[in-house]
Amino acid sequence: MSSKYERELRQVLAGLSKGVEAIIKSCNEIEKTKMRLVEKRPFLVVRAAGSGIEGSGDLLALRGDLCFPIEVKSSKKDKLYLSGRTVDQYNSLVYEGNRSSLLPLYAFRLKGVRGDSWRIFRVETDTLHSKLRQLAPFIPSLPNTRNGKPYLNWNDGMALNEFIALVCSKFGQEVEGMDTLQKRTSKLSVVINESTSHSNDNNKPKRDILAELLKRKVA
Repeated sequence: MSSKYERELRQVLAGLSKGVEAIIKSCNEIEKTKMRLVEKRPFLVVRAAGSGIEGSGDLLALRGDLCFPIEVKSSKKDKLYLSGRTVDQYNSLVYEGNRSSLLPLYAFRLKGVRGDSWRIFRVETDTLHSKLRQLAPFIPSLPNTRNGKPYLNWNDGMALNEFIALVCSKFGQEVEGMDTLQKRTSKLSVVINESTSHSNDNNKPKRDILAELLKRKVA
């Protein structure tokens, strides 16, 4: 992977205005607005020592609430198939993601296109929790070939500006807040249901506290 594209992505995720403005020149106004959100909530982005240490990816994007190992790829074609060393890279990302409860990503740069030329994919892992677990469903995973092997299809990925909007906007903060609220109200529901079960009136339905709170919010 050329260090040129690693540097391009690193400057954007780090929220450097010069890097952001350079990448959004041919983007539309909506894409530009989303991309600039990272300037207010930037990541510390470091290049993995030796770039390619097993499971670390090419870049590590860190912030107080998030951490992503990122494998950077580029191509003139919109499909990139994994074989040999790149399969080993993928398997290492899966292993380290599960071992460390991280969400590894692929950043795929398609050469020669206008607008947002980056697409983001997640590597599927099984040990995510907290905010990473809540964010994962919004980020597409690598598709599979007919033989069931993962590969990169630029057209199936999440545009970088959308990824930035997800992790840098108010919505990204609300995802974690709702998860915390759900856990607390679930515990409260258990207490209420246990106390109700000891009463003589066993015909009353159990209360869904979270549903009631959401109903009040909508009203």
